[in-house]
Amino acid sequence: MSVIDLSMPLSDVLKEGTKKAHEEVEVSPAATAMLRGELDKEEYVRFLMMLWHIYKYTPLFFLPPSGTKITRSSSPHTTPPCSRAPPLSADIAHLLDVPESSWKSHWIHTQLMAAKPPALETYITRIQSIADSPDPSALLAHSYVRYLGDLSGGQTIQRALAKAYGLTIGGAGLSFYAFKELHSSKPASQGEMKRIKDWFRAGMNKGAGGQRRAAVMEEASRVFEFTGEIFKAVNLEKEKSRVVYDSDADAQAPRMYSIASVSAVVIAVCVAHFVLTVGGFTGERGYEKLIAVEEWLGGGAR
Repeated sequence: MSVIDLSMPLSDVLKEGTKKAHEEVEVSPAATAMLRGELDKEEYVRFLMMLWHIYKYTPLFFLPPSGTKITRSSSPHTTPPCSRAPPLSADIAHLLDVPESSWKSHWIHTQLMAAKPPALETYITRIQSIADSPDPSALLAHSYVRYLGDLSGGQTIQRALAKAYGLTIGGAGLSFYAFKELHSSKPASQGEMKRIKDWFRAGMNKGAGGQRRAAVMEEASRVFEFTGEIFKAVNLEKEKSRVVYDSDADAQAPRMYSIASVSAVVIAVCVAHFVLTVGGFTGERGYEKLIAVEEWLGGGAR
């Protein structure tokens, strides 16, 4: 890896120092499936649940480094737009069609928690350990990867997901990818999102001095590795299926009917209709003819 000039602003240091790790995550099979709209919807919900367990720690991401004075007007560290867990929770509930207060008891989440992916546990443990350390400045790396990623590549993912799952961009089910203007509750335009990123980078550049930048850069690469491991925990073998829920679907797993099975039934019905019609097996006399054919076939088999 080339030597990174640590005298550059921190945001530039992180951009240059994490290029390779970033590219590896971008081309991972799960990320590719998501961008192509090929990820099973239930598996996408499971992925969002894993993200929620990470993003619920976002207040820790913006702890000011020790000895650093940060003001609300100049830095993202203490500003509400950085709260990311609530929209994730709302999207999960919408995609499951359950009240937001109950999705944690849904079978997908209970199974996830019963067999928590090691990658998720490792990621969360890392966040907590840095937050509890004397100098939590390395958490800037987590805010950089997660927050700027949502503002940038997340917008491309949103468009793919909207098409794949029949959702509206910026609407229910995709609110995680929507951002508000910095100084109002209005939806952010593309131009405003650029301003948000500039605002975020400016605050980050003030958040860690030169002596901390190497550690933050190293941590940012580690965060990309964690993200890659989370993607590996996504089940890509699950066939896209039509889900049929019972009345108490919140507590029970759905019955799955694969596209291949449904197609076979449709073809069989069409062929049967063709044979009945062309063969003259309709009406009362047609029924008698059909019985005669069945007896003939049965006799031929003996």
